Amino acid sequence: MEKILKLGIPKGSLQESTVRLFGKAGYQIIVSSRSYRPYIDDAEIECLMFRAQEMARYVERGVLDVGLTGKDWILENDADVVEVADLAYSKTTAKAYRWVLAVPEDSDVQSVKDLEGKRIATELVQATRRYLERHGVSAEVEYSWGATEIKAPLLVDAIVEGTETGSTLRANRLRIVDTVAESTAKLVANRQAWADPWKRDKIETLAMLLTGALEAGGQVGLKMNVPRDKLERVSRQLPSLHTPTISNQVDQDWVALEVIIDEHTVRDLIPELKKAGAEGIIEYPLNKVIY
Repeated sequence: MEKILKLGIPKGSLQESTVRLFGKAGYQIIVSSRSYRPYIDDAEIECLMFRAQEMARYVERGVLDVGLTGKDWILENDADVVEVADLAYSKTTAKAYRWVLAVPEDSDVQSVKDLEGKRIATELVQATRRYLERHGVSAEVEYSWGATEIKAPLLVDAIVEGTETGSTLRANRLRIVDTVAESTAKLVANRQAWADPWKRDKIETLAMLLTGALEAGGQVGLKMNVPRDKLERVSRQLPSLHTPTISNQVDQDWVALEVIIDEHTVRDLIPELKKAGAEGIIEYPLNKVIY
């Protein structure tokens, strides 16, 4: 019997960044606008596309063996799944996605306690209700089908909305009162699939490669030739994940030095390395860093 792992790719805001992440991990995914079954260049994986809001539910039911979704939607669906890996990527930044309680700028509401008896609109209904319960507040929570930012104060007293930067909320003259939940992307697995040795091995390999691709983000490799008598001076300039790799050359008076560093430091670092005596400096991109 052919062994196939059913993988869920999130449709919507995370779709493009997910495809890019898989590309860095070594998997080519091609999405057709007319199909919910993307192509992936691994004969042992079958891709299906669902919205992130539904993903955990379908993984729990076994429609999918594994999928990518947010921690927020795992909580919202109260889904019983295995959280295999935390994948801190998003459509805009690498920051955690926040669901925040927001009110109009001129609202009298200063804390969640001030929402007693009020009305709140959100897509994250169940998590918001649990948040209110934790604070001992009784308020009406209604589902919002979209355009949530414009509903306060026209229709509701407050909203709970997801944000990465807060710019959309500010543009709509809304003020953040509190954070209701934080979320990053998760690779989640069906419990029966996780118990299957072949599927678990496949899922763990996928998790390792995706995590490695994320670890490589914002980092680059540097190679250079260094005279032995200037090695200590050059090495002092180098921040790195670990001790730089040093290799002998045919010319015994020289060594080759290699290091992984933060990409943002390169433009300032290379001139200092050159001054310290390094030559033949090469910068190269990284796809994966596996610990």
